[in-house]
Amino acid sequence: MPARPNHSGPRRNAPHPVNTPAESSPPDSPVTHRFALGVEYDGNGFCGWQRLSKHGEPEREGEETLQAALEFAISFVAGHPVETICAGRTDAGVHAECQVVHFDSHAVRDPRSWMLGVTSRLPPSIAVRWCRPVPDDFHARFSARARRYRYRILNRPVRAALGRQYLSWERRPLDADAMHRAAQALLGENDFSSFRTVHCQSPHAWRELQDIRVTRTGDIVEVEVQANAFLHHMVRNIVGSLLMVGSGEKPERWIAELLETRDRTVAGPTAPPTGLVFLGPRYPAQWNLPAEVTL
Repeated sequence: MPARPNHSGPRRNAPHPVNTPAESSPPDSPVTHRFALGVEYDGNGFCGWQRLSKHGEPEREGEETLQAALEFAISFVAGHPVETICAGRTDAGVHAECQVVHFDSHAVRDPRSWMLGVTSRLPPSIAVRWCRPVPDDFHARFSARARRYRYRILNRPVRAALGRQYLSWERRPLDADAMHRAAQALLGENDFSSFRTVHCQSPHAWRELQDIRVTRTGDIVEVEVQANAFLHHMVRNIVGSLLMVGSGEKPERWIAELLETRDRTVAGPTAPPTGLVFLGPRYPAQWNLPAEVTL
């Protein structure tokens, strides 16, 4: 078993552990089980969720990813290489309150051992909040029926000193009520081409926006949005356009007009990643997952 590295940031050049008889199932009974994890992370210092290197290969300095860090930790506890599937990939600098991943292992561990053992091998910016055994047909991505994000904006003349890594900042006064009213035009199944990045790899831009709300509490304006799935940068592009409505630069009807144009070039700028948190996916009750990720 490899020695535990002493570091406080993303793991670099860490090899996968090697099977040992004490840690893995006997060769004559390789019964594989599937587990789901609820993972919380601070996306700062990582190049997003998706692993940039091939599975099992060390990451290059400056290209550390959340997926590779998590897979190393799970593989250490399992005693064999493990690959993960997540509910939704997040970009560099984006955080998660409850990302859900699944993995398969023949190692004999109870859920508490997975949760505590894996967390002990992760950097401080990543933690496993819960672990649940799931049926073999559960899939973190394809079993999800919805995903929810929250974007937080500090709306005051002076930038934040505390909590700045989790807040975007807008010095101009924002009308949160106008932003909320304008956002309702996005509800339903629509073509969101105006709110996808040019680098989006999805074959089409149709998504079902199930809920969107804009609220203010003191100096904090929050945009919370739920959809069956999201396009690349979709939430940040929606927020960027809503900010133009909130500041009075554009009228409320402009959001509906943007949706109709299906043209990214006429929409607002992409909001910064720092204010965005992936709250988590939502699954049918049949999977017996925690309430926070259950419809």
